[in-house]
Amino acid sequence: MPDPGLRSPLVDFFRRGEVARDVRLLAAQGALAPRAQEQLALLVLLSDDGDQEIADAAIATIDSLPKAPLRSFLSRTDTPQELRVFFGSRGVELSAPAAAPPAPDADEPLVDTLTDVPEELDSDENGPEDRKLLSSLPVLQKMKIAMKGTREQRAQLVRDTNKLVACAVLASPKLTEPEVETFTKMGNVSEDTLRIIGNNRAWLKNYGIVSGLTRHPKTPPVISMQLIHRLNERDLKSLMTDRNVQEGLRVLARKLAVKSGKL
Repeated sequence: MPDPGLRSPLVDFFRRGEVARDVRLLAAQGALAPRAQEQLALLVLLSDDGDQEIADAAIATIDSLPKAPLRSFLSRTDTPQELRVFFGSRGVELSAPAAAPPAPDADEPLVDTLTDVPEELDSDENGPEDRKLLSSLPVLQKMKIAMKGTREQRAQLVRDTNKLVACAVLASPKLTEPEVETFTKMGNVSEDTLRIIGNNRAWLKNYGIVSGLTRHPKTPPVISMQLIHRLNERDLKSLMTDRNVQEGLRVLARKLAVKSGKL
């Protein structure tokens, strides 16, 4: 299997072989459209899939990628060398790596063939019937909506019991930091979801996300114990008496407060 040189929760699901055939085929066809870097990594992985139909679909999608945007993306400084080598072997000429920082459109896929989001859910409404219908959909449909749906739909799907669906929400190009901060305050999100958020350096620049992760009882201790050092005085004192978090975290909060003279 070719190595695209990228590690992300979504790509790792595919790498480990934990993704059903229909979802792999969707990604190979360019319909599972996360950010450009993840999309290219998935296509590279799937070009060597054991299912010939999926491999052929991935290669066809790779060949159909718009060449100018592809060359521009591959020339960016944050593009893994493995992706450059793979596409270079397929005749894509690369310019010198760009010195500019990542452009905003890096959050958009290079190709997006997803068009069949269920009509009943293709709106901004989020009533009880809509939520019921969304929860009853198969995983494949949920993943499509996780990528293309509304803010309200993502808020529901991030709590889905299927890890791949929640992961798709966090990989959606439409996801915003305020949404991620809201996820850290939801009681019924999974530990895996909080782990993904806690391992995203860009999101951890947001203090609200750091605070939400530290206070969430499901956040893995290895993450919350690191983030507690970034809390302000008010939040540190509040954490000392928060019975919803683990005792070890409360004890550490008290030690830090005493050490800094804030107690």
